[in-house]
Formats: sequence, structure tokens, C-alpha cells
Amino acid sequence: MDKVSKIVIKIIQAALILCLMVFTSYAQETQLKITKREISGHLEFLTSSKNKGRLPGTKGNRRVVRYIAKDFKSSGVKAFDEEYRQKFRAQLRGEKGGKPGKNVKTWNVVGYIEGNDPYLKKEYIVLGAHYDHLGHGGPSSKKPGSKEIHPGADDNASGTSALLEIAEKLVGNRFMLRRSVIVVAFGAEEQGLLGSEYFVRNLPVPKESIKLMINMDMIGRLNEQQQVYMGGAGTFPKGVDLMKDLGSELGLNPVVHAGEVGGSDHVSFYKEGISVLGLHTGGHPQYHRPEDTMDLINIPGEIKVAEYIYRTIIKVAGEDYEMKFIRQD
Repeated sequence: MDKVSKIVIKIIQAALILCLMVFTSYAQETQLKITKREISGHLEFLTSSKNKGRLPGTKGNRRVVRYIAKDFKSSGVKAFDEEYRQKFRAQLRGEKGGKPGKNVKTWNVVGYIEGNDPYLKKEYIVLGAHYDHLGHGGPSSKKPGSKEIHPGADDNASGTSALLEIAEKLVGNRFMLRRSVIVVAFGAEEQGLLGSEYFVRNLPVPKESIKLMINMDMIGRLNEQQQVYMGGAGTFPKGVDLMKDLGSELGLNPVVHAGEVGGSDHVSFYKEGISVLGLHTGGHPQYHRPEDTMDLINIPGEIKVAEYIYRTIIKVAGEDYEMKFIRQD
């Protein structure tokens, strides 16, 4: 091989190494940011007509479960006992005064990000959102008799898409975690909080090791006043002040309640004596209707809310933050 050929080969090798370094840097940067592209991609999949409203027991519901499990794995979220899916049976709601609905198989999708402190890593913060919705309507629809697909973009593709992106960012910044974080996409919430109830009865860790459950249900409609609503902030020490301070840092206007635990999946944890925080961006006329579509999601607003929740986790899991359950009447 002549001298010129050797120089050309070295130039090509150097160029390939540079390209690899740029790609690696881009991949790491993407993992450390919650981006519009990724949130949009998740929303598009979750609200796709192919998934037909994500009703438990349907092919669309199973497709979503596979999607979430695959995303957890690719992000570096670990599985308990090498399995992300937690199977359970769900009794679907029947029409009022009629026969009960079908009893179907569905799943929670569960993973965790291990903390670094030799003692505190045995304590857990749970971050959750439900992925299911109403299918073609049914007894919970606000459009009686409708057979249209209810895509549930805000309820709760918004929470699920944020769950996936926050999990990825936590993995990328795992060195900041002292406590561990469990991430859960709950099934069958719309059928009566069935997935979260099953989860708290079949926990992968001791119940007393769970110090806080944060739930995201309908976080896709941040308004012009930048209001994020939450209940349960008084169920753990200094929770109200913490959520106000962190919101102010991001230009948000948190509406923080010490109690008012509410009616979503975090209720299942509160009933078991676990501190909770349930967040949403408010109701709207499209709730439980076919018109709850992706085009109405405020994606930059959802990213801001997701960052707010991420910072909350970093605060309570990244420090020796005092955690104990405080019941609210």
C-alpha cells in the first residue's frame, strides 16, 4: 500500500470517528431533553385510529402495552424479574341498569430506575400515568350512543407520553438519584382505577419502602395562565411549599391543594397510607368525547409540565428529603 493510500485511509477513519462522536453526543443530548419531536411521536401513536381508543381487552390496548414496554427497555429503564408487563383481569363497565361488561385481560407496564445511595436506593418514588381510554365510547362517554373512536389525547395520552420522556431523562441523569424511581403505565383506570388497585396489592417492593406516588392524568392543556392543578401536596412534609417554589422557577402558576386527593390512580396509593401528588392541567369540553384529539394538545405546555414533574422527582429522590405520610381530611 503506497503512502497516499495510507493517508486516505487515516482521513476516512478519522472522519468516521468524528461522525460517531457527533452521533453519540446527539443521542445523549436527546436523552437528557424532553423534546417536542418525541412527545409528538408518542401522542401520534397512542391516539392512532389503529389503537381504537385503547380499551382494555382489545388489540389496540395490547399494541400500546408492547409499545410502552419497548420504550422502557430502549430508554434503559430496568424490569422487575425481567418482565415489564404485570397482567391482571379487568371487569369492564356495563351500561347503567344493564349487564356488566366483559371481564378481560390487560396489563400494567412497570419498570424502575435504581438510585445510587446504598441506603436510600431501597426507598422508592413512583411516577405513574394511565394509558387506557374508552375505545368507541361506552357507559363513561360524555357523548351517549356514540360509536366513534375516543382517542383520549389529553386523557391520558398526555400523561403517558410525559411518563416515557421523564423516565428517559431520569435514566440519563441517574447519577443525580439517591432514591430509586418506579415508573408505571396503568391499565384500566377508566374502568374504576383497576390497574393501580391491582398494583398496590401486588407491589414489586415492600409497601413501606414507597415514599411518594406522583400521578399525571390530563396534563396536555396548559392554559394561558400557566396553571397546573394538583392535590395531595400536604400528604408529605413541606409539599405545598415545594410545589409552589418549583413551579415558580419554570414560570408556572401552580394551584396547589394540601388535600383534595381526587379521583385518579393516586387514590389507590393514598388509601394504603402512601403520600401522593396528583397533577392535571384542568378540565375541558372534550373530556370523554371523540373530540379529545391530538391537535388540541399544547405540546410546549406539556413539556413544561413534564419538566416540572422531573424536577420534583430530582428534589425528593436526589436529596435526603424527609418523607413521611401525612393524612389529609
